[in-house]
Formats: sequence, structure tokens, C-alpha cells
Amino acid sequence: MVPGHEIAGVVSAVGSKVTKFKVGDHAGVGCMVNSCGECHTCKHEHQEQWCENNKTIYTYSWEDSFHNNEPTYGGYSNNIVVSENFVISIPKEAPLDKAAPLLCAGITVYSPLKFSKVTKGSKVGIAGFGGLGHMALKYAVAMGAQVSVFARNDKKKQMAQKLGATNFYTSVEECKEKFDLIISSIPTQYDLLAYTKLLKYGGEVAIVGIPPKDPQRNLDFGDLVLFSGNHKIYGSWIGGVKETQEMMDFSIKHGIYPEIELVTGQEIDATWDKLLNGQGNFRYVIDMKKSMENFKK
Repeated sequence: MVPGHEIAGVVSAVGSKVTKFKVGDHAGVGCMVNSCGECHTCKHEHQEQWCENNKTIYTYSWEDSFHNNEPTYGGYSNNIVVSENFVISIPKEAPLDKAAPLLCAGITVYSPLKFSKVTKGSKVGIAGFGGLGHMALKYAVAMGAQVSVFARNDKKKQMAQKLGATNFYTSVEECKEKFDLIISSIPTQYDLLAYTKLLKYGGEVAIVGIPPKDPQRNLDFGDLVLFSGNHKIYGSWIGGVKETQEMMDFSIKHGIYPEIELVTGQEIDATWDKLLNGQGNFRYVIDMKKSMENFKK
């Protein structure tokens, strides 16, 4: 199954009971298309991704228990039918190609920044500076935080500084700062303990990068670090629909969009090779309309 869960486009039809959207509106769909809507987490916390009844339906390659367990197919298509309760409103002044990655990458880092109550004067560290990390930097700066970036090398140092990073480190050992929050978007094995040592009293590490599945390569942070300053380590998984709409509105208000490159479906293989070789952009977005037009030629 080919994924496709950051979807932005124009509403082409609405059901008779739809009240939130009309034909011609700009809208987006993120990682989810349904949930039970009745449990405490869905109904009161508005965090449908943590549905207590395990009824969260993801946008692609997921058995839809509300529709005879048919699989969900994602957004790499001409159209997608979704409950209005899982559709995000996108103002027409927002570019759809740049709004699309906000629906996963954007909310994935916006949510922990809000959960950890980042505000003016907060000190935030960003570990990993790719598709997620560069968005975390943009949001944290917009919230008034002082932000430092950790990356494997200095290839993106100028970009980080341009986007508002106060400091840029290529190793944890270089850093003498203490942080209120460190967001880790690193998807590979790394020394989590080294980052926890950079926390202030009561500081937090939010893990948004999915660690490796290899049971021999677990993230090791040591027991004592949790007792050394009331530190907290937590995982954050996207965000609920209400928070995603809040993130979209915040992004547009502050002019925050991902650094993207628009490609067609015919360029996917070449784009994938770039990513594997570490030569990729922060985010690639597929132009489905142009892709289908090219396919028909």
C-alpha cells in the first residue's frame, strides 16, 4: 500500500448532512479519517489518535471497521471521501502544496510544543533537523522560544540560522546549555541519555521520531536520569483534529510553512533515491492533478 496522509485540495462534493464545508472550499485530511467519537479521549480530550476503544481509523492501509473492514487508500488519488469531522479547513490564501505537510509533520511537532507549554523565553532544543525538525524550529521561534538545533553535520547550519536558531550543534558534547524542552525527531538509534543531561530542573524530552524496531537497539536513557531533576520523557503521536485545526490557523497567521519541493508521480523513484542518499529536501509534495494529466498523455 502506498501511503498518502498529508492531503490538501478543493472540496468537490458534500453530503446532504454536511454543515462545515461547501463545494469549492479548500480543505485538508491528515493521518486519521475516523474514531469512535464517544470515549473520554475522543469526546473530551479531542485526541482521537488515542481512542480508548481502539477505533482510530488511519488514512491509508488500515481496516475501516466503520465500513465493513474495507482498507483505507490514502490520498494519492483523484479524490477521497472523508467524514467532515476529520477534515481541516484551509483558508484560500494558503498555498495548498505547502499546507499539505502541515497535516502530519506540522501537527507532530506543534502538539508537544503546546503540551509542554512552550512560550516566550522558553529554551527549546531540536534534535534532528529534517522534515519534522525544521518545522519544530519554526513553531518554537514563533512562540517566542530560544531555540538550538542538533544535527549530524553542519550542512543545514545556515538554513537553521536563517529560520531563527540561536545555536547549532553537531554533537551533544559541544552544548553547555540547559533546556526546558528537547524535541527529538531522530528516527535511528542514538544516545537519549546524552540529551536528558541537557535538561533544566523539570525539563522534558518529547520523542516524535519513531525509533528502530530492532529489540536489540532500544533507546537507553538510564534510570537515574529520571530522578536527577524531575525530568520527563514522553512520546507524542501527531495530534487530534481540534488541535490540528488550531495548528493550521497558527501556521497561516504566522506564515509558517514547510520548505518543500513539488514533484509529480512520475518523479517518485528519483525523489526516493535522493532521500535514501541524504540529498533530499525537507519535504516533497506530489502534485496529483499534474501527475494525472501527465499519465493521460
